[in-house]
Amino acid sequence: MEPARSEKKIDKPHSWDQLKNGQWVSESIQTRLDEWWPKLFGYHMLKLGGLSCELASSLSNIQHQVHLDIENQLHTLIADGYDLPFLEKSIDVVILAHQLDYCNDPHRMLREVDRVMVDDGYLIVTGFNPMSLTGCASILPWRKKYLPWSGRMFTPSRISDWLGVLNYQVVECQRYALFPIQSYRPLWTWLENNISDGWRAFGSLYFIVARKRTYPLKPIKPHWRLKRPLSPVRVNYRSFRIMD
Repeated sequence: MEPARSEKKIDKPHSWDQLKNGQWVSESIQTRLDEWWPKLFGYHMLKLGGLSCELASSLSNIQHQVHLDIENQLHTLIADGYDLPFLEKSIDVVILAHQLDYCNDPHRMLREVDRVMVDDGYLIVTGFNPMSLTGCASILPWRKKYLPWSGRMFTPSRISDWLGVLNYQVVECQRYALFPIQSYRPLWTWLENNISDGWRAFGSLYFIVARKRTYPLKPIKPHWRLKRPLSPVRVNYRSFRIMD
């Protein structure tokens, strides 16, 4: 398994136009976000990264929204994603659109997001699935230099494990875009919707919604046991008849 941390320089996209079929990918994420906006409440939302900044959130009930990136023109704040300029437990919702695929230390980024996340807050993570047609294309050496294959792709189950360590409960995990082809999109969408659920694990994209919990997801059972109560000792009595 490829380690999560990498020392090499990774080309990071700051706009969906930099990715192949980026416009279609953003529209597919937008469709799922529009279904979730009415379910998310709070005071502050953070869109981390240029790709997250370009996702529309006008349907959201959260009024104060921070767009954090360095190069994207839609940003409202410039800062390092590994050192967020927010107080602990101050953000209600965080959007991470394809950010873990293009960062050198995804564990550090998730820990920093967890630091600023309020209890019971929501984290939405999207990315490319390496167990898909798009992921298999990254094996070709001449594609390693170009987006989106220049990044590192992690499986949705691995992302879910990382979130579980941070005590997040994954409330939704979708794998879709089994056929990452933009031409004749209605045909491919119809075909994907009519295949068995087993094939969805090989979708090129994933959409994860996780909620921060303040209690362990799995209760820890104590190793000690109560001692059995002492039972009275039974004494055998023999009755003797006294002879006159």
